[in-house]
Amino acid sequence: MNWLTVSFDWNQARAFLVTAEEGSLSAAARALGLTQPTLSRQVAALEGELGVILFERVGRSLSPTKSGLELLDHVRKMGEAAGQVSLTASGNSQTVEGQVCITATDLMAAYFLPPVLKQLQKEAPGIEIELVVSNEMRDLLRREADIAIRHVPSTQPDLISKLIGECSAHLYASSEYLDRHGRPQSASDLSDASLIGFGNNDQLIKELNTLGLPLTTRNIKLNSANSMVVWEYVKQGLGICIMAKHVADQTPGIEQILPETDPLIVPVWLVTHRELHTSRRIRLVFDMLEETLPRDRQNIKS
Repeated sequence: MNWLTVSFDWNQARAFLVTAEEGSLSAAARALGLTQPTLSRQVAALEGELGVILFERVGRSLSPTKSGLELLDHVRKMGEAAGQVSLTASGNSQTVEGQVCITATDLMAAYFLPPVLKQLQKEAPGIEIELVVSNEMRDLLRREADIAIRHVPSTQPDLISKLIGECSAHLYASSEYLDRHGRPQSASDLSDASLIGFGNNDQLIKELNTLGLPLTTRNIKLNSANSMVVWEYVKQGLGICIMAKHVADQTPGIEQILPETDPLIVPVWLVTHRELHTSRRIRLVFDMLEETLPRDRQNIKS
């Protein structure tokens, strides 16, 4: 290869790639942690270097031109290669200092992670934890996080999934709500209950029905994909919801409904990239999560 003919600037290529994927300069700038003018200059510099127009404006969004689309496949491969370089470098790092990014749901971050973070601060003060709090699964292959705490395993071959335990979930309501509406003595007493949903109501009702609870989507009077909002509504006496026992046990003024009913069992999985699993700092955090993360049943083999 004649290396003198290769004058490609990765920062410019990355600016083009992320702008194409995000659909606007402002969104791409946020994703890269840059200012919009800086990102715009990088894209313009690449256009000047190549002598082509890479984007056209469609409404409020930017769409790749024909030349941009032809270039996009090549740059996307560069991005994947850059990601692998980063993974390998992180995996080979043997220091116990630096950043580790964990992604978890809002409830997991607020109610389950604090004891782990306290232990980390004590045993590994050089590690900086970044939390990506989201109820949607983040892409570990694209380095959106180093470790994920999930309720389902990954099916991707480059990721390691380990089942570390299970949490039980039950129906709960505030004492205020039960004082007003009565305390159910049997499953049939729930026919007129006001349920607060978590987003996927059909799946929620299906799981509650498997526990012998005669609830339907008509019982759902409030609904939010934000679990912290749902739990706050329950605390304020607005209805009943299914919640992890560990969360309810930390919340005063809450009562379990029909305690003799079988719980809903929720598995807890840790997921990380195979390359990252060899990094000392990431392995340390992974192992501490496995050992310290609260759950009802532990020592489950994956």
